[in-house]
Amino acid sequence: MMTKKSISASRASLILFLCQMITALEVPLDPILLKELSQPPTITQQSPKDYIVDPRENIVIQCEAKGKPPPSFSWTRNGTHFDIDKDARVTVKPNSGTLVINIMNGGKTEAYEGVYQCTARNERGAAISNNIVIRPSRSPLWTKEKVEPKHVREGDPLVLHCSPPVGLPPPIIFWMDNSFQRLPQNERVSQGLNGDLYFSNVKPEDTREDYICYARFNHTQTIQQKQPISVKVFSMDSLNETISANLSDTDFYGAKPLTERRPTLLTPLGSTSNKVELRGNVLLLECIAEGLPTPVIRWIKEGGELPINRTFFENFKKTLKIIEVSEADSGKYKCVARNPLGSTHHTITVTVKAAPYWITAPRNLVLSPGEDGTLICRANGNPKPNISWLTNGVPIAIAPEDPSRKVDGDTIIFSDVQERSSAVYQCNASNEYGYLLANAFVNVLAEPPRILTPANKLYQVIANNPALLDCAFFGSPVPEIEWFKGVKGSILRGDLYVFHDNGTLEIPVAQKDSTGTYTCVARNKLGKVQNEVHLEVKDPTMIIKQPEYKIIQRGGQVSFECTIKHDPTLIPTIMWLKDNGELPDDERFIIHKDSLAIMNVTDKDDGTYTCVANTTLDSVSASAVLTVVAATPTPAIIYDRPNPPFDLELTDQLERSIQLSWIPGYDNNSPITNFVIEYEDGMHEPGVWHYQAEVRGTQTTVQLKLSPYVNYSFRVIAVNEIGRSQPSEASEQYLTKAAKPDENPSGVQGIGSEPDNLVIIWEPLKGFQSNGPGLQYKVSWRQKDVGDEWTSVIVANVSKYIVSGTPTFVPYEIKVQALNDLGYAPEPAEVIGHSGEDLPMVAPGNVQVHIVNSTLAKVHWDPVPLKTVRGHLQGYRIYYWKVQSLSKRRRRHVEKKILTFSGNKTHGMLPGLEPYSSYKLNVRVVNGKGEGPASPDKLFKTPEGVPSAPSFLKITNPTLDSLTLEWGPPTHPNGVLIAYTLKFQPINSTHELGPLVEIRIPANETSLILSNLNYSTRYKFYFYAQTSVGAGSQITEEAVTIMDEGKMAMASRQVDIATQGWFIGLMCAVALLILILLIVCFIRRNKGGKYPVKEKEDAHADPEIQPMKEDDGTFGEYSDAEDHKPLKKGSRTPSDRTVKKEDSDDSLVDYGEGVNGQFNEDGSFIGQYSGKKEKEPAEGNESSEAPSPVNAMNSFV
Repeated sequence: MMTKKSISASRASLILFLCQMITALEVPLDPILLKELSQPPTITQQSPKDYIVDPRENIVIQCEAKGKPPPSFSWTRNGTHFDIDKDARVTVKPNSGTLVINIMNGGKTEAYEGVYQCTARNERGAAISNNIVIRPSRSPLWTKEKVEPKHVREGDPLVLHCSPPVGLPPPIIFWMDNSFQRLPQNERVSQGLNGDLYFSNVKPEDTREDYICYARFNHTQTIQQKQPISVKVFSMDSLNETISANLSDTDFYGAKPLTERRPTLLTPLGSTSNKVELRGNVLLLECIAEGLPTPVIRWIKEGGELPINRTFFENFKKTLKIIEVSEADSGKYKCVARNPLGSTHHTITVTVKAAPYWITAPRNLVLSPGEDGTLICRANGNPKPNISWLTNGVPIAIAPEDPSRKVDGDTIIFSDVQERSSAVYQCNASNEYGYLLANAFVNVLAEPPRILTPANKLYQVIANNPALLDCAFFGSPVPEIEWFKGVKGSILRGDLYVFHDNGTLEIPVAQKDSTGTYTCVARNKLGKVQNEVHLEVKDPTMIIKQPEYKIIQRGGQVSFECTIKHDPTLIPTIMWLKDNGELPDDERFIIHKDSLAIMNVTDKDDGTYTCVANTTLDSVSASAVLTVVAATPTPAIIYDRPNPPFDLELTDQLERSIQLSWIPGYDNNSPITNFVIEYEDGMHEPGVWHYQAEVRGTQTTVQLKLSPYVNYSFRVIAVNEIGRSQPSEASEQYLTKAAKPDENPSGVQGIGSEPDNLVIIWEPLKGFQSNGPGLQYKVSWRQKDVGDEWTSVIVANVSKYIVSGTPTFVPYEIKVQALNDLGYAPEPAEVIGHSGEDLPMVAPGNVQVHIVNSTLAKVHWDPVPLKTVRGHLQGYRIYYWKVQSLSKRRRRHVEKKILTFSGNKTHGMLPGLEPYSSYKLNVRVVNGKGEGPASPDKLFKTPEGVPSAPSFLKITNPTLDSLTLEWGPPTHPNGVLIAYTLKFQPINSTHELGPLVEIRIPANETSLILSNLNYSTRYKFYFYAQTSVGAGSQITEEAVTIMDEGKMAMASRQVDIATQGWFIGLMCAVALLILILLIVCFIRRNKGGKYPVKEKEDAHADPEIQPMKEDDGTFGEYSDAEDHKPLKKGSRTPSDRTVKKEDSDDSLVDYGEGVNGQFNEDGSFIGQYSGKKEKEPAEGNESSEAPSPVNAMNSFV
């Protein structure tokens, strides 16, 4: 057989129906081939090992098998032959081994209890089923007992025992009240695993007479009820009042007040206990404590940690749940109950045993005469299981001898097999906790080659895409496959082709010259056969003129072009989309052969238009955006919304209809297009208006349909192109009679909130939809496709009902029917819901990583079986993280990244990887509950990339003709550095660049001295590192060599006057003199004519402005200098030239929002300091703004 040369990772998930094996041949599922080939029996369907049957229904014990010739069936019961013909109640389904035991006509299920085993036999061997134990389900009634009322003091613990009847299978226990409502549970009150209801401490609100324990037997869909238990809680106050009323005044007694106490365990008892659980099961450990205050439970595992992702806390942390337990979960688990007064604990020693489980189950062998093979049966368990072999249902030790086989423990070795060696072998692995039984046949066939792919099959592909030509084959021994092109072509070899083990020829990149006839030849020692297929390679479809971006005015027209080029043998179709959806159904949109036209454009036409060209082999698209802008406005008359209608009148009043008429209001120059009628339900929703109907603008009368039990009022709204009018006045009220509901609740769903429940929710009927008083709902459910009867409850006007004790994530048929005091609504439609999801059980397998480039990788994985998802498959999640950089060889902080791929994907891309690094990843499946277990970590490495720029480049020690360069290696080398490259060139005074010089530097160097440079010259340097992949980013720097000493001496004689000391001193003296003159001028100005502020304020007759004196921190006087302009910069200071802190720090703004104080013409300040109130400026004030006095002072500081 030709070996596969190469295979692209992107096609690794290609599934072809034929798969060849070297050591064991598999028979393809080709119907014609299967009819001709002999095959030993294979059990395809059988009943479970522990089969609990409903005693009210016929017993059906399944046994289906396939084989060639078709097998015959026989049964044993309790180890002896079961003669079906002698029992009139027992029949066998035609062409099947399935037993049907008729119980419906007077039979008793108990008479057919026992262990059954089926045998399917033909001339090539016999296969057997598991031992099927038949037991009828039992749902006994509660034993009659007198239930005494419980009287308990507030704060004491209490246990209400359920003691349900022993059923098969055990019932599901829950506590409810007389109204079928679940009793609330919390950290203080909760139900134990045994069904009892535990109170850590009781409160007065626990008093009630209807504590009812229910037992639901799912198998028979029956619910049994215990007698209600009455609980009376006596509070301390009521006890003391009772005691006081019965004692004289001289007596002094009283109930003790509530005393807090440390926790003690209600269950389990004692300080230690033991628990044995089987591998793969769910481990449930429980601790319930009493105490006051209510204790809190905490769980720990001695000497270890609780398993991550498999540990759950239920029942307010009183129950520790570990799923899929293994031997590693054995150990001591401690529960600690704690409250502020102390703690107590209990240690549970868990031992995990294991029923047998497969390590390697035996697989069917299809061999050719003379070939060798092996059957391997390996299982594990605790204790270790015993392995035994049978052949055709008989222990191998007493079976007829076969010289071609040899039994070696868990392996049977076959050598030089012949056709008589065909048989079915059974491997039985058993220990005290169970057994495994597997059938595996050895089928010895001698068959010449056959090609199953139809002759002259035509394959068509687009150029530059892969082509896959099938050659499905079968033969024994396994045939060798060869491919030829053309009638007399030579055998195909080389890297241009990929030869798959299943016979498929792959051309990774098909070109036009790949077109032609290909011949597949299959040969083995019994013969040779060939088949021809044809390949046509087509030109790709292209859009040669794409639609372009357009801006168009409202009311205009626009056209988008889309011209395509395609293979002449393919028929294209062009489709236009708007915003990735269908075009509006509007005659304004006109589609031509190569274009789309839109007439009379409106604002709604704004969006993205896409041209999609499809053929049977490929598809291309191009998009353009249309922007609609407003047209140039033109003068027009004023339009407005219509006035509201008036004079509403109700006539023709019937039970389910009424006629409403009205008079329209004025339309305000825009015709009324329609009227909207709304109604108010004064009985159920007063003040809330709902839409009732809509009629044309020419209509003023309408016949309205009514619902029962509604107190109607109506109003009408007129609509034109401008908008809606105000509502009319409400009509008179009209009350309709009650009736049965016309409809059932909408939005019925079944969604589990926990793995063992089903939450049924619905949208309740609105008040007017109830049609009458006493609205309730009948909630019904049954498990889908198992033939169960409906289970129903009637609940009050709520929107949710919780079904407990359901299997995890199974479909249910659900219906919710409305009813009121007058009867039921019509039969509701059934919907399908699912019980609660649980975390996925299995991790994705066969995780493979394909490196695309240094920063991108593609990950492949095998999907998990859907039944192990245990919920709605949401996708797969990849966790990946960098382990280390291969160039730095050091560990780094692990920062995990997460990518989620929705749906049932089997591959995904990992972008943004760092080159030349080591990574790890794992894959997890995700459902609505969360993530499943992670696959084993997969290690992969990215190849080298180009480095980043060197971390720094410094140029030091300039001389006349040399510079010293120092640099740091790249922060991210992204591989092994092989060299640095330095390029430099001179820059003249006009910034022109000179010739470029390049130097290659070894990778281990960190400095370089450049010699023979020109003096007093600026150089520009370009520096970058290289790996074997290529050059990285460059870093640039500039530097100048120093001047010639002779020229420097000449330059030193040129003195810069600005640096001379005498010049600097002269300038400082001038500045000081100017400052003194300014100060003197300011002082003289302040000594001008003075007037008291009081006089100025009196002149303005503003009683709110009070004079301020210097002694009490207020302003005394303002001078009136010759300058009549407002003071904008500067400050008033006291005569001692100091500024008091209270004057300088108290900005006027601090006293209120938006201070509006101003200076008058003569310089006086007007306005109030509080800033709370604005004042009008005095006449003649020319300034529109006045700076804060504090800001003016600060300008002189």
